[in-house]
Amino acid sequence: MQHGPNNTAFWICGALLLLICIVKLPALIRRPHDMLLRAAVLLLFIGGWVFFLAAPDSIALVNRISGVPNFAAPLAYSAMTGFAGASLLLIINWRPAPPDVTRRASRLCISAYALVIIAINALFWCGNASVEQLTLFDGYFARTPFIREMIVLYLVAHGVGTLTTSVLCRRWSKQVDGSLRAGLLILVPAYLLHVVYDVIKLVAIGGIWTGRDWNFLIDQVAPLTAAPSALLVVTGFFLPLVGPRLAQTVADLRHLRLLAPLWKELRHVPTPGALRSTLPWWTRPAVRLTGRKTAIYDALRALAPYCNPAVREAAYRAAKEAGEDGDNAAVIADTAMVLAASRGAPSTGQNEQGTDGASSLGHHDLALLALAVSSPIVQQFREPRRLAESSDS
Repeated sequence: MQHGPNNTAFWICGALLLLICIVKLPALIRRPHDMLLRAAVLLLFIGGWVFFLAAPDSIALVNRISGVPNFAAPLAYSAMTGFAGASLLLIINWRPAPPDVTRRASRLCISAYALVIIAINALFWCGNASVEQLTLFDGYFARTPFIREMIVLYLVAHGVGTLTTSVLCRRWSKQVDGSLRAGLLILVPAYLLHVVYDVIKLVAIGGIWTGRDWNFLIDQVAPLTAAPSALLVVTGFFLPLVGPRLAQTVADLRHLRLLAPLWKELRHVPTPGALRSTLPWWTRPAVRLTGRKTAIYDALRALAPYCNPAVREAAYRAAKEAGEDGDNAAVIADTAMVLAASRGAPSTGQNEQGTDGASSLGHHDLALLALAVSSPIVQQFREPRRLAESSDS
């Protein structure tokens, strides 16, 4: 029996897959008829057990509990075959296609792999595998009637399923973009590693049939593909699920950072009726962004009666003279007017004029106003002298 890193690697990979499976279970309970979601959960569940059953210590435990030497072999081979079938089933349901085509392909996939799994177990019970083998089952029984057919059947079925999945992922990746494309491109080598695993074992068995001792390929070389393939499979399926949300989170954080200069200028503006509270650090960026925008709009509404159109006109002329186009000049002018109002300029007490002067603020994105805060022209109009000159004009 082998102990140590081999078992640990298998168990970690299995735990990761089962953890993601558990995360997806609530969604499956809410949408029990979602075939795509069912296929994804099935794949993750089977994939997790594949790695648990592949660990040498797990094999010994299953054999000991069942009381049947090598009872873990048909279980592990059935799980690996089911994993290949579930992978193919997931891609079939994931790719856009007419519903009737998807249903027909799904039924064919399920039927074919169910028959293979039945055949694997039937061949095991027809054969004689009475000598327990934890890591060299394929090599030891490569010449045993029925058992050799079982081994070849599972390797071929697993290889065909994973190779087909890899090819479909590659083809589909050319039609999509973003995190979905990235996930599919990761799944291509992930499933090719499974194919490599099967090919290595088939080569070893072929060598044994011709009198060569190539058992080292089975227990030393082939397992090297297990951990990388598991990591890639987890990443490939997980990335499209979290990619859009992650991208949105990054965009929200960038937007929050972009609004920071404007918020710094307006955060002390009294807003009657508004409740100002600091959100906890764990609040989602989207919620923080909504709160930040609401607070800024509240501040702009509170400043509206004190916005001086004269300040805006003077800042607009200055921006145009500096070479800004009409849209940029308008944003700079509005920002200068708002910041002047926030500082209680001497001539900002006329509510009627102020309301008219602030009427254009709703036409600008808050991000544009925030970017204009650092404009040299806006900074100039923050000086009391320039504000007084604008009022006099």
